[in-house]
Amino acid sequence: MSQIFEQFDVISFFWMTIKLTALAAVASFIIGTVMAIMRLSPVPVLRFVGTAYVTLFRNTPLTLIVFGSLFGISITLQFSISDTLSTNAFFFAIFGLAVYHAAFVCEAIRSGVNTIPLGQAEAARSIGLTFTQTLREVILPQAMRGAITPLGNTLIALAKNTTVVMTIGVLESAYFLSKVSEDASSQLNNAFLLVAGFFVLFTVPMGLATGYASRKLAVKR
Repeated sequence: MSQIFEQFDVISFFWMTIKLTALAAVASFIIGTVMAIMRLSPVPVLRFVGTAYVTLFRNTPLTLIVFGSLFGISITLQFSISDTLSTNAFFFAIFGLAVYHAAFVCEAIRSGVNTIPLGQAEAARSIGLTFTQTLREVILPQAMRGAITPLGNTLIALAKNTTVVMTIGVLESAYFLSKVSEDASSQLNNAFLLVAGFFVLFTVPMGLATGYASRKLAVKR
């Protein structure tokens, strides 16, 4: 095992996975929340856009989205975030991960909204609150608390799905396995154990934390 650490910069590969997860999680939460609001909107066009987004991206393979982000937008359309190829791939990897998982975040938030009795929205409207005020003051705060568990599951899935971005050359944990396979194949079993152990240590606390938060913040009815 020590030979792997001497030959490869293991920490940087794992750190890249953590950065991808954190940044894509924030971006997907923002996009997913906007899409959830659009799906709940009384405006038919906005509801259609939100529904179309979820249907499109939830049913498209993540590999295709990540690959299309870099090679479709950056290389074909000549839209680059950075002049450095690796940095550009990193940001488009975050973009692809965020766009894909935002569809699941949207549905998680919608599931939280479904836990709220309809009478609360009707009561809010009856006292004169607008749709935006009802959403901001009554619906979303409770929906977020009710959606902690599905949001946590989405976050765990996102962490594991970061391995897909190896296809566009981002140096994360799956890329590390590929390098070991090419340059030190005798250490491949140890590398698999190392990566598996990393993901267990990385994702299990997420599940425990979201489970605890879900029980702690559950809306009492």
